[in-house]
Amino acid sequence: MTIPSPRGKRRARIEIIPLIDIIFFLLATFMMVSLSMIKNQGISVHLPVASTSTQQDRKDYASITVTENGQYYWNKGACDLPELIGRLKTLKEQSADPRVYINGDAKAHFEDIVTVLDEARKLGVTKVAIETAKKK
Repeated sequence: MTIPSPRGKRRARIEIIPLIDIIFFLLATFMMVSLSMIKNQGISVHLPVASTSTQQDRKDYASITVTENGQYYWNKGACDLPELIGRLKTLKEQSADPRVYINGDAKAHFEDIVTVLDEARKLGVTKVAIETAKKK
């Protein structure tokens, strides 16, 4: 003998609206995180402005930052000029065609930036770019 339930038969349902809300929230979160990761490997400085700047491919590169007070940074680690030259040599030995981006502050001494560019060229690093901000 079966006793019928007073509530009747209810089927399980998947509520689609909260599921869509969660998916959009995750999509927005992952987009914001991925955009913040693209920024750059160097430290944040005030880049010089150029009207002819173009977007470059950012795969497998090293970033050298020159600050306003003449300090050098390799990717985000502080170093002096001889250590920077050593890291450039190591990069050239490890990669057949290395890419280097010079991320110089707009108020940095031009001589410091040219020194980095000159040392990179002495070691045979030919793909060197100077990062700039797009003129508005």
